[in-house]
Amino acid sequence: MNKVRIDLYSDTHTQPSNAMRQAIAAAEVGDEQHGTDPTTNRLQDMVAELLGKQAALFLPSGTMCNQIAYRIWCQPGDEIIADVTAHTIHSETGGPAAVAGAMMRTVDGTRGIFTADHVEAAIRPEKRNVPRSALVSVENTSNFGGGTVWPVEVLRDIHQRTQELGIKCHMDGARLLNAVVESGTSAADYAATQDSLWIDLSKGLGCPVGAVLAGDSDFIERAFRLKHLLGGAMRQSGIIAAAGVYALENNVDRMAEDHDNARHLAARLGNIPGIKLDPETVETNLVFFDVTDCPYTAKEITSHLMEHGIQMGARDDSQIRAVTHLDITREMVDEAVDVLGDILRG
Repeated sequence: MNKVRIDLYSDTHTQPSNAMRQAIAAAEVGDEQHGTDPTTNRLQDMVAELLGKQAALFLPSGTMCNQIAYRIWCQPGDEIIADVTAHTIHSETGGPAAVAGAMMRTVDGTRGIFTADHVEAAIRPEKRNVPRSALVSVENTSNFGGGTVWPVEVLRDIHQRTQELGIKCHMDGARLLNAVVESGTSAADYAATQDSLWIDLSKGLGCPVGAVLAGDSDFIERAFRLKHLLGGAMRQSGIIAAAGVYALENNVDRMAEDHDNARHLAARLGNIPGIKLDPETVETNLVFFDVTDCPYTAKEITSHLMEHGIQMGARDDSQIRAVTHLDITREMVDEAVDVLGDILRG
């Protein structure tokens, strides 16, 4: 296999910069299980302040953040309301069922975004023989919705209605800071609509690993117990928490460049015969395009691209996803599009 030169497969493929590596090497560490790792504590405090929550907890992954939150908010047999495209349904190995014993109740939103009316229609009646609606889970930005940004007014409306019914709200914030940068809505304003949420460090922020879950103090205390139960305790975790501290101080505002590159990518792709996409639907750093009318399947196209050291992701036979991030320049975007055009022209 050729070495990847232009990696548009995912923002999870970002590499830590030299400055981030220096921060990692210089990290002051302790035992995070006992609350004595100063760098981990600093990261947690930064995220709690950023999100306007009482406390936060550093965890190995966003999937663990979701599953811990579900376990706290749900009893076995409860139901979680989420969009049909939700990452937790398709890409977390059945975690809600395995960890929380919870069922998923899907709604059909628009590109991953649903409304309070959708939620109200999905809530089960109070009967002894039906699942209990316990939680609404949203994903901001919506990955399989196309990197779409949730309007904060919609989230406020959902939260207001669920509060009245005693139902909790949780946000999968894997790309929340992309939404913040694009929309101008603060992270704290988004977080105010949620009982729990998390931000990922290993996507647009460019860290090698980790995510941070936030909520009130009682929620985080319960989450710490589940962190141990699931094997998420990390001892001298300041080594990797230092990357998160660096990223929050240096890599947030620059995400606007990723969004601009994604829009440029979409505009150029739209000019290639056979490729179908609406550039106007590209809101952040994710670009999905349809190759049904092309001479090759999506998997064949991505295989040909790899021969040139360019990596994208085939979701199925007809759709490809390309993701911009801090390791992708405008010149790389142009080269990838040029090569793709040559491939499709034979």
